[in-house]
Amino acid sequence: MPRESMRSKRERAVEFCGRMEERYGDVGGALDFGNPFELVISVLLSAQTTDVAVNGVTPELFGRWPTPQALAAADPADVGEVIRRLGFWRSKSRHCVEAARMMVGDFGGEVPHTMDELTRLPGVGRKTANIVLEKAFDTVDGIAVDTHVYRIATRLRFTNAPTPLAAEQDLLKLLPHELWGHVNEQWIHFGRELCTAQHPACERCPCQDICPSAFRVNGNPKRRRRAQG
Repeated sequence: MPRESMRSKRERAVEFCGRMEERYGDVGGALDFGNPFELVISVLLSAQTTDVAVNGVTPELFGRWPTPQALAAADPADVGEVIRRLGFWRSKSRHCVEAARMMVGDFGGEVPHTMDELTRLPGVGRKTANIVLEKAFDTVDGIAVDTHVYRIATRLRFTNAPTPLAAEQDLLKLLPHELWGHVNEQWIHFGRELCTAQHPACERCPCQDICPSAFRVNGNPKRRRRAQG
């Protein structure tokens, strides 16, 4: 494929977002939460774990420690017993308590409202901070790039960055600010439904005409049929 101009790439990226908007609209998140504190802890717990699994442990977690002050006073070992079914539960339990202690000690018992402050919390990176800012404070300061968003952006050749963190910066340059807010949820749905990691359904994809990787990804059913024929 010849080298693509930045203008052409931007046009493709905007067109892709338009198709995602048409297909998925204003989809909500899958995590259950009632306030910013519950959201930041839930997103922290969701790393490399399904939202369903997180929703399975948070009722007991927030029932026992419903505020930053309560969680800050908890023993990480006790928190670990509650979230034990989650991946990396030991480090997550420690981060939950440490993050709560920082909220109490540095932010008056509240969840901070800025990217710089949120990313100071143990276990909170830009992805988590972007989600919290948007869903809790209606502030869009970036794009939450998880494994789905990173995979899709790479396949569409919107980025060749080696990490999701670096890929976010490429997407921010490509897309106008008004499109940033829906990227994470819409692309997650697209990644789960069609652009899956192992067997992308390119033959059913509404974006195959603008995707340089269509029918070229390892594990794509049509690619396998061609190889066998």
